[in-house]
Amino acid sequence: MGPGTDLWHRRSSLDNGYSKACVPRMDEDDEAEDSDHINQPKAAKPPRNLQPMRHCISQAMLAGTSDSKSTNEGGGLKSPQNERCAYSPIFRSGSCSEMGPKPYMEDEYICVDDLRQHLDAQRDYPFLGAFYGVFDGHGGIDAASFTKKNILEFILEDSSFPKGVKKAVKNAFAKVDHALADTRSLDNSSGTTALTALILGRNMLIANAGDSRAVLGKRGRAIELSTDHKPSCTSEKMRIEKLGGVIYDGYLNGQLSVARALGDWHMKAKGSDGPLSAEPELEEVTLSEEDEFLIIGCDGLWDVMSSQYAVTIVRKELMLHNDPEKCSRQLVMEASKRNSCDNLTVVVICFSSDPPPKIEIPKMNRRRSISAEGLDVLKGVLGNV
Repeated sequence: MGPGTDLWHRRSSLDNGYSKACVPRMDEDDEAEDSDHINQPKAAKPPRNLQPMRHCISQAMLAGTSDSKSTNEGGGLKSPQNERCAYSPIFRSGSCSEMGPKPYMEDEYICVDDLRQHLDAQRDYPFLGAFYGVFDGHGGIDAASFTKKNILEFILEDSSFPKGVKKAVKNAFAKVDHALADTRSLDNSSGTTALTALILGRNMLIANAGDSRAVLGKRGRAIELSTDHKPSCTSEKMRIEKLGGVIYDGYLNGQLSVARALGDWHMKAKGSDGPLSAEPELEEVTLSEEDEFLIIGCDGLWDVMSSQYAVTIVRKELMLHNDPEKCSRQLVMEASKRNSCDNLTVVVICFSSDPPPKIEIPKMNRRRSISAEGLDVLKGVLGNV
């Protein structure tokens, strides 16, 4: 975990003065995932200037969930029941991706600021939302490209959605994983990490399989919402060894630098649990006015930058120009200067149309004094100088 960061804990029902009844639940049946070890960021390397190759920005203002219907005959998520739910997020996203020093690009990403464009128009959903994801491929681009194109549709088409969102997300990850083995047009030795953020109303669900990272900017503090699934991570190492896997020099079975990924069927066996897992780790967050933005990025960024430093850069940039695209570009350029040796992909999602407010540090009114005895000691020390 980067210095100065906190690991997110699930909020209580009255956290920040809002009742949980104000927010649609992601899933009533699933339990929260436990957070494990988070890798320390690597030391920075000598600067090197590279220009980003591609970037985009999109934005949409979502109406508050308080305007939605209070009932849903199709078994949808509950709508707000309390007038205190005045806060309604506004989603604006910017992204930047560059190849870096590698000879080919294997990263992909997706930004959907208005989920209504992908929902079935025939069904009356009582919520609005957004979806974002980054996918760091290896062994070719096939797995990352397939995941980008299909994972959102797999979530929305799942029979558990929208009543059981957590289950729908897990099912979608599994469906992508198995499709990568069964689709003949794809290289079944290709694999990808997958990090997604699904937002419905004020509820945000982070799903992660791999070493990409999601970091929440909360009034200048970095809150890590995902675990880097490296083979050296304590919990991942225990799981790998329990399932018969081994770790050589930080690599799973001496081949892969991540402990969880979609695809990579040359390392998996159908019908059995192997050391390489495709199951995502989930983290649910109820957004409040203190939550300013979310950064999701592939490991090319986090290998050379701490979570807190990234949040500090984004907040400073937003206060200057309030443009998430420029923030993403700045993070990519900073990682390039720090000599990142991987593809670089970053998405910055803002939850307000306004820039972050200036943080004022309260002045200390307490006057400090020194005792007479201490004053004599100080005079003696100064007199001997």
